[in-house]
Amino acid sequence: MTDAVYSVSQLNRAAKRLLAEHFPLVWVSGEISNLSAPASGHLYFTLKDAQAQVRCALFKGQQTGMDCKPADGLQVLVSAQLTLYEARGDYQLIVETMAELGDGALRLAFERLKRKLAQEGLFDEERKKPLPALPRAIGVITSPSGAAVRDILTVLKQRFPALPVIIYPAAVQGETAKTDIVRALQQANRLQHVDVLILGRGGGSLEDLQAFNEEIVARAIAASDIPVIAAVGHETDVTIADFAADLRAATPSAAAALAAPLQSAWRAAFAAHELKMTQIMRRRLDQNQQTLDWLHKALQQQHPGQKLHLNRHRLQTLSARMQWSVLSLLGQRRQSLRLAEHRLQAQQPGQRVARAAQRLAHLQPRLRQCMQTVLCQRTQRCAAAMQLLHAVSPLATLERGYSISERYSDRRVVKSVAQLAAGDLLLTRYAQGKTISQVQEIIHD
Repeated sequence: MTDAVYSVSQLNRAAKRLLAEHFPLVWVSGEISNLSAPASGHLYFTLKDAQAQVRCALFKGQQTGMDCKPADGLQVLVSAQLTLYEARGDYQLIVETMAELGDGALRLAFERLKRKLAQEGLFDEERKKPLPALPRAIGVITSPSGAAVRDILTVLKQRFPALPVIIYPAAVQGETAKTDIVRALQQANRLQHVDVLILGRGGGSLEDLQAFNEEIVARAIAASDIPVIAAVGHETDVTIADFAADLRAATPSAAAALAAPLQSAWRAAFAAHELKMTQIMRRRLDQNQQTLDWLHKALQQQHPGQKLHLNRHRLQTLSARMQWSVLSLLGQRRQSLRLAEHRLQAQQPGQRVARAAQRLAHLQPRLRQCMQTVLCQRTQRCAAAMQLLHAVSPLATLERGYSISERYSDRRVVKSVAQLAAGDLLLTRYAQGKTISQVQEIIHD
């Protein structure tokens, strides 16, 4: 007896946990029997071979998009989780995917390998190598007796006849195909005679193309230092090699067109470059000729005879300029002298006195006229001011019979009885004389 005692549910739960830990996903092939399809939409069946069987469950949600239609007697390949149904202690498979054996199994294996290599980054665009613009030579990995090699060679001859082509023979179908392809890739990378590789074959079934869906082939393509173009099958055929390659072509002929540039285009480019180089060389020659001419001219200018000639010419020019300068200076001095004589004559005392007397005689009448005009204007302005002053003078008001009273105590003019009180003394001014009076009574209007 052991120290631990399990209940049935504890035992089943522990067994289920162990199965889940050790078998997270398993691939199982066998024949479907006892298929049951209840109203829930789930499918329950037994997967068996000649010696054993196991219960299976395919839930409704997993059936969406599944190409395989389960039926009794159908040979299938399933991916499933191995588990245990605790309530009854039944050991069973929870199916996730299902495919018929044959192409279906190959397709499942294809998808599984594709996911695996993609997760490793083997298909990432960052690791793809660009194709050379003009390769030294093109390598072709294919069967030397197949139609693909003929198509490739035909296209290469049409596009660039002068481009060397090296064929690396390899079986492209059968048991030895994958090793032949890997060996050809390694040989091409070891020899380094070509700058780009075309890996291709014609179309076929998924089983025919199986060599190009092998993991060792995909890794050999990814490890190649030489860019690889995958051209496997027809346009609709897709293999793992297409994803691992640096570039995928729809057909072998298309791969040849991608690998080899057009010879006519390169010839045209060479002709354009030749013309451009010729123009540059001619321009450079012209520039050098100009430099040579300039140096020759500069050398001639440094010759003693040339220097003597230049100095003689310069001396003649300076002599002529000096004579002209002397004559010009003498002319300027004569002109200055004449101007000074005229100014001197104009400054003589007699002439200045005569001009002053003439100016005095001219200005005296104007002065008298101006004085008379100003005096008349000032007289008129004074009369007008006197009239205005008389009109606003208090004396004029008094002459018309009015009087002005002031409070005797502070000499303030009385304008209203409100300023007075009984008994106040008033100083009254008339046109002729003044009186002092006392207020006896104040009468308000």
